[in-house]
Amino acid sequence: MLDLTTLFCLVDDFCQNFELQWNKKLLPHISSRGPKCSLNLSEIITILILFHQSNYRTFKHFYFNFKETFLEAFPRLPSYNRFVELKQRAFVPLFAYLLSRKGEITGISFIDATSIAVCKNKRITRNKVFKGLAKRGKTTAGWFYGFKLHLIVNDKGEILSFLLTPGNISDVKVAEILSKGIFGKLYGDKGYISNSLFKKLYKQGLELFTTFRSNMKNKFLSLGDKVLLRKRSIIETVNDQLKNISQIEHSRHRSVTNFFVNLLAGLVAYTHQQKKPSINFKNQLTTCS
Repeated sequence: MLDLTTLFCLVDDFCQNFELQWNKKLLPHISSRGPKCSLNLSEIITILILFHQSNYRTFKHFYFNFKETFLEAFPRLPSYNRFVELKQRAFVPLFAYLLSRKGEITGISFIDATSIAVCKNKRITRNKVFKGLAKRGKTTAGWFYGFKLHLIVNDKGEILSFLLTPGNISDVKVAEILSKGIFGKLYGDKGYISNSLFKKLYKQGLELFTTFRSNMKNKFLSLGDKVLLRKRSIIETVNDQLKNISQIEHSRHRSVTNFFVNLLAGLVAYTHQQKKPSINFKNQLTTCS
């Protein structure tokens, strides 16, 4: 976890460049209504990232404690309800900031999808916030109502690509779009078994390796590919940290926009994580030899 000053400086450097370009493309304001924002964009984004780096389960509890602890650093903090309204202003900048923090393509990548439930299953029929957007999907853990977060990470645990879809979209359908621009070798689970997908990715310079179903014949794989295929758990660890540390999933959303802001801020917080799940190739080479 970065200290507050370092984190703010990184965010502020980005926001200054971003706002300079963004304001050039915005339509001119005819009139301004409502109270003026007491926080600038850098402060809003920093506070959002701090929440996802903290151990708090809810933003409300974090904000009230944060207000008392860091009031000296942010003397113009508004009320909790006002800050919830201000969160929506961070949607586009957060998305751009996340894109700027994507990892480097190393030639070894891992792909997976994880469910993002927006409510408990017994409350699906009563959920109105995500009506028409969220869908029912199924994972190995069972049915859920919400979305799927599709990710590709490198061997250093850095995010290379991400995509959010309704919960009923299969992993194979988005793999080609998700992996665009990535080359080398890609390792996934049984959900990505598809001859047509393999051929399409191969044309892009990306070789797909998946685990086998019980009724499939074993294919020849090099020892290195077998080892890396077993190391596919690295992306499962990333998904677990996103849910249990960065808090990208909860069932208390009252706004679609704030749902997306929460998701983006959680992903950004993960990119700032100093120690990420990674593969130690020195140990792997020793094991293989």
